[in-house]
Amino acid sequence: MSMRRKTELNAEGFTVKATLKNAVVVGPRASRVFHECPAKPSTFRKYYERGELPIAVKHENRGNSIAWKVDVETLDYHHYLPLFFDGLTETAFPYELFARQGIHDMLDRGGPKILPVIPQLIMPIRNALNTRNHQVMCTTVKVLQHLVMSADKVGEALVPYFRQILTVFNLFKNKRTSKIKFEREREALANPIHNHQQRKSYYDSENLGDGIDYDQLEKEDIGKLINETLQIFERYGGPDAYINIKYMIPTYQSCLMN
Repeated sequence: MSMRRKTELNAEGFTVKATLKNAVVVGPRASRVFHECPAKPSTFRKYYERGELPIAVKHENRGNSIAWKVDVETLDYHHYLPLFFDGLTETAFPYELFARQGIHDMLDRGGPKILPVIPQLIMPIRNALNTRNHQVMCTTVKVLQHLVMSADKVGEALVPYFRQILTVFNLFKNKRTSKIKFEREREALANPIHNHQQRKSYYDSENLGDGIDYDQLEKEDIGKLINETLQIFERYGGPDAYINIKYMIPTYQSCLMN
Protein backbone atom coordinates (compact mmCIF):
# COMPACT_ATOMS: atom_id res chain seq x y z
CA MET A 1 0.00 0.00 0.00
CA SER A 2 2.80 2.40 0.90
CA MET A 3 4.62 1.63 -2.37
CA ARG A 4 1.44 2.37 -4.29
CA ARG A 5 1.04 5.71 -2.59
CA LYS A 6 4.61 6.62 -3.40
CA THR A 7 4.05 6.02 -7.08
CA GLU A 8 0.76 7.89 -7.29
CA LEU A 9 0.89 10.95 -9.49
CA ASN A 10 -1.46 13.86 -8.93
CA ALA A 11 -2.82 15.14 -12.22
CA GLU A 12 -5.39 17.64 -13.35
CA GLY A 13 -8.37 16.34 -15.26
CA PHE A 14 -8.33 16.16 -19.08
CA THR A 15 -4.53 16.22 -19.24
CA VAL A 16 -2.03 13.67 -20.60
CA LYS A 17 -0.90 12.89 -17.05
CA ALA A 18 -4.46 11.94 -16.11
CA THR A 19 -4.33 9.01 -18.58
CA LEU A 20 -1.40 7.34 -16.83
CA LYS A 21 -2.06 4.24 -14.72
CA ASN A 22 -0.67 5.74 -11.52
CA ALA A 23 -2.46 9.06 -11.99
CA VAL A 24 -4.82 10.39 -9.34
CA VAL A 25 -7.04 13.10 -10.76
CA VAL A 26 -7.35 16.08 -8.44
CA GLY A 27 -9.93 18.83 -8.64
CA PRO A 28 -9.17 22.36 -9.72
CA ARG A 29 -7.75 24.80 -7.24
CA ALA A 30 -10.27 26.84 -5.34
CA SER A 31 -10.85 30.27 -6.83
CA ARG A 32 -9.54 33.11 -4.71
CA VAL A 33 -11.28 35.84 -6.65
CA PHE A 34 -13.50 36.74 -3.68
CA HIS A 35 -10.81 36.35 -1.03
CA GLU A 36 -9.88 39.45 0.91
CA CYS A 37 -6.57 41.14 0.21
CA PRO A 38 -5.65 42.96 3.45
CA ALA A 39 -4.35 46.46 2.89
CA LYS A 40 -1.33 47.97 4.58
CA PRO A 41 -1.89 50.81 7.08
CA SER A 42 -2.91 53.81 5.01
CA THR A 43 -1.12 57.10 4.58
CA PHE A 44 -4.29 58.62 6.01
CA ARG A 45 -3.68 56.72 9.27
CA LYS A 46 -0.09 57.98 9.44
CA TYR A 47 -1.23 61.59 9.00
CA TYR A 48 -3.80 61.18 11.76
CA GLU A 49 -1.31 59.61 14.17
CA ARG A 50 1.08 62.50 13.55
CA GLY A 51 -1.69 64.97 14.36
CA GLU A 52 -1.67 66.42 10.84
CA LEU A 53 -5.41 66.14 10.15
CA PRO A 54 -7.82 68.89 11.24
CA ILE A 55 -10.28 66.45 12.84
CA ALA A 56 -11.11 64.95 16.21
CA VAL A 57 -13.57 62.44 17.66
CA LYS A 58 -16.84 63.93 18.83
CA HIS A 59 -18.53 61.72 21.43
CA GLU A 60 -22.31 61.94 21.47
CA ASN A 61 -25.07 59.97 23.14
CA ARG A 62 -26.11 58.41 19.85
CA GLY A 63 -22.55 57.43 18.90
CA ASN A 64 -19.36 58.97 17.59
CA SER A 65 -18.87 61.50 14.83
CA ILE A 66 -16.05 63.77 13.75
CA ALA A 67 -15.46 67.37 14.69
CA TRP A 68 -13.64 69.57 12.20
CA LYS A 69 -11.08 71.97 13.65
CA VAL A 70 -11.37 74.20 10.58
CA ASP A 71 -14.11 75.22 8.18
CA VAL A 72 -14.40 72.45 5.58
CA GLU A 73 -14.89 74.99 2.78
CA THR A 74 -11.40 76.40 3.45
CA LEU A 75 -9.59 73.07 3.02
CA ASP A 76 -7.14 72.46 0.20
CA TYR A 77 -9.10 69.77 -1.66
CA HIS A 78 -6.13 68.76 -3.80
CA HIS A 79 -4.35 67.74 -0.61
CA TYR A 80 -7.07 66.53 1.74
CA LEU A 81 -9.66 64.83 -0.48
CA PRO A 82 -7.23 62.23 -1.95
CA LEU A 83 -5.80 61.74 1.54
CA PHE A 84 -9.21 60.95 3.01
CA PHE A 85 -9.98 58.64 0.07
CA ASP A 86 -6.74 56.83 0.89
CA GLY A 87 -8.30 56.00 4.26
CA LEU A 88 -11.13 54.02 2.66
CA THR A 89 -9.07 50.85 3.12
CA GLU A 90 -9.24 51.24 6.90
CA THR A 91 -11.64 49.14 8.97
CA ALA A 92 -10.49 50.00 12.51
CA PHE A 93 -11.76 52.82 14.70
CA PRO A 94 -11.24 55.75 14.53
CA TYR A 95 -9.59 55.71 11.10
CA GLU A 96 -12.57 54.19 9.28
CA LEU A 97 -14.96 56.70 10.84
CA PHE A 98 -12.75 59.69 10.07
CA ALA A 99 -12.11 58.69 6.46
CA ARG A 100 -15.71 57.81 5.65
CA GLN A 101 -17.46 60.71 7.32
CA GLY A 102 -14.71 63.13 6.36
CA ILE A 103 -15.20 62.27 2.69
CA HIS A 104 -18.96 62.75 2.87
CA ASP A 105 -18.52 66.10 4.64
CA MET A 106 -16.07 67.28 1.99
CA LEU A 107 -18.28 66.11 -0.86
CA ASP A 108 -21.27 67.88 0.68
CA ARG A 109 -19.42 71.19 0.82
CA GLY A 110 -16.81 70.96 -1.93
CA GLY A 111 -18.80 72.23 -4.91
CA PRO A 112 -16.47 73.24 -7.77
CA LYS A 113 -13.39 72.15 -5.82
CA ILE A 114 -14.21 68.48 -6.38
CA LEU A 115 -14.01 68.13 -10.17
CA PRO A 116 -10.31 69.08 -10.58
CA VAL A 117 -9.30 66.46 -7.99
CA ILE A 118 -10.94 63.46 -9.71
CA PRO A 119 -7.70 62.07 -11.26
CA GLN A 120 -6.11 61.94 -7.80
CA LEU A 121 -8.99 59.88 -6.40
CA ILE A 122 -8.81 56.95 -8.82
CA MET A 123 -5.88 55.10 -7.24
CA PRO A 124 -7.31 55.23 -3.69
CA ILE A 125 -10.67 54.04 -5.03
CA ARG A 126 -9.00 51.11 -6.82
CA ASN A 127 -7.00 50.20 -3.74
CA ALA A 128 -10.13 50.14 -1.59
CA LEU A 129 -12.12 48.01 -4.03
CA ASN A 130 -9.21 45.61 -4.50
CA THR A 131 -9.24 44.70 -0.81
CA ARG A 132 -12.36 42.59 -1.54
CA ASN A 133 -13.36 43.39 2.04
CA HIS A 134 -17.15 43.55 2.40
CA GLN A 135 -17.16 46.53 4.73
CA VAL A 136 -14.60 48.47 2.69
CA MET A 137 -16.35 47.74 -0.60
CA CYS A 138 -19.78 48.79 0.68
CA THR A 139 -18.34 52.02 2.05
CA THR A 140 -16.41 52.75 -1.16
CA VAL A 141 -19.37 52.08 -3.45
CA LYS A 142 -21.54 54.45 -1.41
CA VAL A 143 -18.78 57.06 -1.58
CA LEU A 144 -18.72 56.67 -5.36
CA GLN A 145 -22.46 57.28 -5.51
CA HIS A 146 -22.05 60.47 -3.49
CA LEU A 147 -19.02 61.54 -5.52
CA VAL A 148 -20.87 61.26 -8.84
CA MET A 149 -23.71 63.46 -7.58
CA SER A 150 -21.58 65.89 -5.57
CA ALA A 151 -20.88 68.44 -8.31
CA ASP A 152 -21.49 69.17 -11.99
CA LYS A 153 -19.56 67.10 -14.54
CA VAL A 154 -18.06 64.75 -11.94
CA GLY A 155 -19.96 61.79 -13.40
CA GLU A 156 -18.60 62.53 -16.87
CA ALA A 157 -15.09 63.00 -15.50
CA LEU A 158 -15.15 59.48 -14.07
CA VAL A 159 -16.02 57.79 -17.39
CA PRO A 160 -12.40 57.61 -18.68
CA TYR A 161 -11.48 55.77 -15.49
CA PHE A 162 -14.17 53.08 -15.70
CA ARG A 163 -11.61 50.52 -16.88
CA GLN A 164 -9.76 50.99 -13.60
CA ILE A 165 -12.83 51.06 -11.35
CA LEU A 166 -15.25 48.57 -12.88
CA THR A 167 -13.05 45.46 -12.93
CA VAL A 168 -13.99 44.61 -9.35
CA PHE A 169 -17.59 45.69 -10.02
CA ASN A 170 -17.80 43.01 -12.71
CA LEU A 171 -16.60 40.35 -10.27
CA PHE A 172 -19.04 41.22 -7.49
CA LYS A 173 -22.11 42.51 -9.33
CA ASN A 174 -23.93 39.17 -9.01
CA LYS A 175 -22.67 38.35 -5.54
CA ARG A 176 -25.45 38.15 -2.99
CA THR A 177 -24.67 38.63 0.67
CA SER A 178 -26.53 36.35 3.05
CA LYS A 179 -24.73 36.89 6.33
CA ILE A 180 -21.30 38.41 6.87
CA LYS A 181 -19.80 37.45 10.21
CA PHE A 182 -17.57 40.11 11.68
CA GLU A 183 -15.19 39.37 14.53
CA ARG A 184 -16.70 42.04 16.74
CA GLU A 185 -14.96 41.06 19.92
CA ARG A 186 -11.51 41.15 18.35
CA GLU A 187 -12.16 44.58 16.87
CA ALA A 188 -13.67 45.76 20.14
CA LEU A 189 -10.53 44.75 22.00
CA ALA A 190 -8.42 46.58 19.45
CA ASN A 191 -10.66 49.63 19.76
CA PRO A 192 -8.95 52.42 21.74
CA ILE A 193 -12.28 53.34 23.32
CA HIS A 194 -11.95 51.96 26.85
CA ASN A 195 -15.27 53.09 28.26
CA HIS A 196 -17.78 50.26 27.89
CA GLN A 197 -20.70 52.54 27.18
CA GLN A 198 -18.78 54.41 24.48
CA ARG A 199 -17.78 51.10 22.90
CA LYS A 200 -21.39 49.94 22.98
CA SER A 201 -22.62 53.12 21.34
CA TYR A 202 -19.98 52.75 18.65
CA TYR A 203 -21.03 49.25 17.65
CA ASP A 204 -24.76 49.64 18.22
CA SER A 205 -25.22 53.06 16.62
CA GLU A 206 -28.05 53.07 14.08
CA ASN A 207 -26.52 55.98 12.20
CA LEU A 208 -23.69 54.94 9.90
CA GLY A 209 -22.41 58.51 10.05
CA ASP A 210 -21.61 58.08 13.73
CA GLY A 211 -20.15 54.60 13.68
CA ILE A 212 -20.60 51.28 11.94
CA ASP A 213 -24.01 49.67 12.30
CA TYR A 214 -22.81 46.07 12.02
CA ASP A 215 -26.31 44.60 11.97
CA GLN A 216 -27.17 46.76 8.98
CA LEU A 217 -23.82 46.16 7.32
CA GLU A 218 -24.26 42.39 7.60
CA LYS A 219 -27.46 42.67 5.56
CA GLU A 220 -26.01 44.93 2.87
CA ASP A 221 -25.94 43.33 -0.53
CA ILE A 222 -22.78 44.33 -2.37
CA GLY A 223 -24.22 43.12 -5.68
CA LYS A 224 -27.26 45.33 -5.28
CA LEU A 225 -25.12 48.33 -4.31
CA ILE A 226 -22.94 47.83 -7.36
CA ASN A 227 -25.90 47.66 -9.74
CA GLU A 228 -27.39 50.81 -8.20
CA THR A 229 -24.05 52.55 -8.67
CA LEU A 230 -23.77 51.47 -12.31
CA GLN A 231 -27.15 53.05 -12.98
CA ILE A 232 -26.00 56.26 -11.30
CA PHE A 233 -22.84 56.19 -13.43
CA GLU A 234 -24.98 55.90 -16.55
CA ARG A 235 -27.40 58.65 -15.52
CA TYR A 236 -24.69 61.15 -14.62
CA GLY A 237 -21.90 60.05 -16.96
CA GLY A 238 -23.07 61.67 -20.15
CA PRO A 239 -23.39 60.13 -23.64
CA ASP A 240 -20.29 57.92 -23.35
CA ALA A 241 -21.14 56.37 -20.00
CA TYR A 242 -23.23 53.42 -21.18
CA ILE A 243 -20.85 52.16 -23.85
CA ASN A 244 -17.94 52.31 -21.41
CA ILE A 245 -19.89 50.46 -18.72
CA LYS A 246 -20.96 47.86 -21.29
CA TYR A 247 -17.36 47.36 -22.39
CA MET A 248 -16.30 46.44 -18.85
CA ILE A 249 -19.54 44.70 -17.83
CA PRO A 250 -21.09 43.04 -20.91
CA THR A 251 -24.19 41.89 -19.01
CA TYR A 252 -25.13 45.41 -17.91
CA GLN A 253 -28.53 46.56 -19.15
CA SER A 254 -29.15 50.27 -19.65
CA CYS A 255 -31.50 51.97 -17.20
CA LEU A 256 -32.15 54.78 -19.69
CA MET A 257 -32.69 52.98 -23.00
CA ASN A 258 -35.21 50.42 -21.77
